[in-house]
Order: sequence, then structure tokens, then C-alpha cells
Amino acid sequence: MIRSLQAGATRQVDIASLAAFRIIFGAVMLGGILRLFTTGFIEPMYLEPRWFFSYPGFEWVRPWPGDGMYVHYGVLAALALMIALGAWYRIVVPLFTLGFLYTQLIDVTNYLNHHYLVVLLGGLLAFLPANAMWSVDARRRPELRRATVPAWMVWLLRFQVGVVYCFAGLAKLKLDWLGYGQPLNLWLAARSEMPLVGRFFEQPWFALVMSWAGFLFDSTIVVWLSWPRTRLFAYGAVLVFHSITGILLNIGMFPIIMSSSALIFFSPSWPRRLPWLGARVGAAPADTARLPREAPPRVARVAIAVYVALQVALPLRHYVYPGPVLWNEDGMRFAWHVVVREKQGAVRFEAEFANGKRLEIPSRNYLTARQEREMCSQPDLILQLARHIGRDLRDRGYPAFRLYAFTAVSLNGRAPAPMIDPTVDLLEVSDIGPRTWVLPEPDGPPPHVGR
Repeated sequence: MIRSLQAGATRQVDIASLAAFRIIFGAVMLGGILRLFTTGFIEPMYLEPRWFFSYPGFEWVRPWPGDGMYVHYGVLAALALMIALGAWYRIVVPLFTLGFLYTQLIDVTNYLNHHYLVVLLGGLLAFLPANAMWSVDARRRPELRRATVPAWMVWLLRFQVGVVYCFAGLAKLKLDWLGYGQPLNLWLAARSEMPLVGRFFEQPWFALVMSWAGFLFDSTIVVWLSWPRTRLFAYGAVLVFHSITGILLNIGMFPIIMSSSALIFFSPSWPRRLPWLGARVGAAPADTARLPREAPPRVARVAIAVYVALQVALPLRHYVYPGPVLWNEDGMRFAWHVVVREKQGAVRFEAEFANGKRLEIPSRNYLTARQEREMCSQPDLILQLARHIGRDLRDRGYPAFRLYAFTAVSLNGRAPAPMIDPTVDLLEVSDIGPRTWVLPEPDGPPPHVGR
């Protein structure tokens, strides 16, 4: 089996799908960045906050001053266009990926699964010769042109897209999702005024059917996309599924990114077979089976193995942590937990001094409304803000004190319950190891909203 996989991975295949992936990726990124400008998201994410939640080791990352973030996204838009055109690709793709990664490292509350995916896909494209055809680079430097690439390059992109679907399906393997249809019931009931279909959204069975459909889709779609006999029908299901989720759940660019990325599962020559395009781009290279096989260098093989292992391990890490991930959020990020929980919360901080006096510190003194909304249901962000409040109070000359958080958090429509132990001084807590300062999740099933 190993020899067969090695032989399949090193054989030459048409470069057309890899070049098309580059073009589509650049075009989608350009559209997404222009969407940020038109919807006004840049200001609330980077200009309005007075303080930012940091990733460990990246506390030094801060937004550009003044209108610098608008300029930054303008540059990213230009780089995305150059990716689509295949112009100065080897410089442009790393610059775009690092520039986009920078925007995500500024504040943890900006985290979105599809933004993480953009960084991963950009990082992979930076090491693949996706500019060797249908590009400005191939036109100005004919020596870069090639008609084929080893299959492992296409497989690597397929692996990354497949990881998203598989772990998104695994994340839905929970009682709330499959047993109670939550949180889909909450979201659908809020859209019951939609014409024609809205009357079904409040029915007890509808959210449950949709939840099972989402689980089965995510868990099996990679198989159907990988099988030539079902691939076309499977891609039709991809378009329908992501169109529905995009309309009903308002999850930004995620449906477009996934729908366009899933094209990598088609035959490497699929762009040449389009009726309106095939004649222009030329026929597929003949006798690729006779071309010499091309294995990645040893260093590249090691890097690929490490990358694959990380992409499998990161989404599974929450299984080694105690407590449910949807409640304590330990291992929630970088794990493809896509739209699997609805959490609302409120947090009140209190400082207790040696003389017994208490001082209430509203989180809105430090955060914007958007940041506060994200922070209230995520324990690590509550802890990070508590430490910031502690530093601020010490800088203001307050004497020795303890800092407590009083929380009320609702998970998938349940009644609000305390999430942080109110007797624990958060200034003495470490976020390394089990989060023993997070209380157990509330018991009982979630409610059903509707008729």
C-alpha cells in the first residue's frame, strides 16, 4: 500500500487544477477584502478598541496607527489581485499570507475559522508552483512554464480542504447537535419570517433534520468528492449546502471559500474540460504516465509530514483536556468547530482589598461592545482581561488586592449559569494545564424555541 501511495503521489498530473486554484483563491480573497471595506468591519476590529486580546507570544502585535489598517488591507487587496494574475508570485504569496496573518494576530476576538483557513492555504500555495501556467510570470519568464506537477501537490491541497470538512463533522458529533437540534433551532427560529420556508423553522423536527443533514454532509462529503462517479453530484451538494448556510447563518466568506476550494477534488484537468474555456487553454498534456516521477526533497517530505501531523493533532487536542470543549473552550480554536454552539454571557469583575472593601470594574471600561460580547463566554479571554485589569489597578496605585469574576453564561439556549469560579483569584491563575477555575457545564437538555 505504501509503495502504491508513493507511486501515485510522485506521478505527473496536469497542472491546470493547481493554476485554477491559485486564480480562484486570489479572486475570492480580493472579493473578501473589498467586502471588509464596504461593510465597515475594519474600524470596529482595529481602530475602536483601546486594548487587544493577544495570542501567547504575540503580545507585541498591534494595529497600524491612524489609517494604517486601511492602507494595509488595500495592499492585501492588491496582492490578492496579483496572486490571481500570477504576477511575481514567489514574493506576493508569502507577503499576502504574512500580511493576512498579521491582521489575525492583532486580536483574538477577530478569530474566524475561514480566516485561519486562508492563512493555511496561502502558506501551502507559497511552496507550490501554481504560477507555472496561466500567469503573468509564465508569460514574462517562459522557463517557468510547466504542463504537469507531481500529484502530491494537488493531494496536499485536497488534504487541507478535507480536514476542514472531516473535523467539522466530528465537532457535530454531540448530543446538543444530533439529539436536540441545537443551536440550529435557535438560529432558524429567529428567521421564521422568511417567505415560503420560514414557517418550517419553528417546527420541532426541522432543526433536528437540518442538524443531521449538516453532520452527514460534513462527515461524508470528502468521500463523495473523491469518487469520480459521485463527484459532480457531490459538488452540487456542496453548492446547495453552502448557499443555504450562507443565507441562513450569515457566516461571512466561509461558504464561498469552501465552495471554491472544493474544486481541487476534481480531475487535475477539469479547467480544460469547461465548454467555454477548454478550447482557449488547450488540451491536457498527453502520456503523463510516461513522464518521470517527481518526489519532494527530503526536507520537504519532513515538512509535509510535520504539517499533516499538526493539522490532525490540533483539532483533536481538546479530547485530552478535561471538560466539554463547548463550555470551557479549551481547544476550541484551530479545530474547525464550525457553527456548533451558541453562547451568550455577562461578566462582572470585582477587586477585593485587604480591608475588605470591594470595587466593581466594568469590562466596558476596557473593551468595545464587540470585544465584550466575544469575551463574556470564553474563559481564556476573561482571564486575559482580568490580568490586564490587575496591571491597570496596580499602575493606578491601588494596594494589594484580589480579583474575581462573576459570570452568567448561556450555552445553546440554556438558562445562564456561572462559568468562572467566583471564589478564585484570577490574578493567581495559570492558563497552562487544566482549567480547574472553570465550573462544570450546566446540566439538563437545551430548550426548544418555537411552536
